[in-house]
Amino acid sequence: MSTSATLSPPRLRERLDRGTGSDSLLDAADATVQVGVLGPMSLLIEGENHTPSAPKPRQLLALLMLNANQIVRTSECVTELWGSRPPKSAISTLQTYVLYIRQVLRGASTDCSHALVTRNHGYQLDVAPQASDRLRFTSLARRGRDAATGDPAGASHLLRAALELWRGPVLADVPPGPVGSAHVVELDEIRKSVLECRIEADLRLGRHRELLTELDSLATLHPTNENIHAQYMLALHRSGKRSTAVDVFHRLRWRLGDSFGIEPQPRLRRLYKAIDAGDRLLISH
Repeated sequence: MSTSATLSPPRLRERLDRGTGSDSLLDAADATVQVGVLGPMSLLIEGENHTPSAPKPRQLLALLMLNANQIVRTSECVTELWGSRPPKSAISTLQTYVLYIRQVLRGASTDCSHALVTRNHGYQLDVAPQASDRLRFTSLARRGRDAATGDPAGASHLLRAALELWRGPVLADVPPGPVGSAHVVELDEIRKSVLECRIEADLRLGRHRELLTELDSLATLHPTNENIHAQYMLALHRSGKRSTAVDVFHRLRWRLGDSFGIEPQPRLRRLYKAIDAGDRLLISH
């Protein structure tokens, strides 16, 4: 029986190799323009806050930040701002918002308006990879996943650093439109997957007791997440709490049946049977 508790998650639409030129834990503090989307929206120029307050330019800039160093088509910008019923003046109004953002990027003493370029029927916000929290998260997450098999300590360190970049929900203070909403959902799913990978690395390092409080909270927050419950059960079993691990399985099984009319995945059922039988192989890590 494998000691790994992670179940095979659905394939995410991960773009973990996009725009990641950083090969170390880079500090973004010395970048002229810094953008943040992993929490409240943030635009810093030379360390000073220049986040716009006007709702529509703010929403447009948020979309450009989510796609830093990637072209966002004009049609996507229009859909983001006005949905399926844009006004007749949508293109000219969009251009006005772009000019407004460029004015914001000029800053107090440094002109950074060149960071927002018009290209191929769209717009692109160019930033250094270390100056975007999303790009830094992407780079650290990719490297952590790559290290997971042979270097769990390195993987835990990198994945923990990636997760520490999050300051709250994605763009917590900017209501996303139809295009931005898809990015918000995707990033949240990737964050959950990275968290599970980090916990798996910590389990491989024998940190089961230290994980109990965190996993208890996560199981409460995600009452039907089978990966998290599998990791919680394994951590409990390795901490000498076999009966509690069995109770966790039964509680999950009831919730899955009550909410969706389904049984836990076969791998989770096998883990439960091994724990219930007191399988000593699960104690090793």
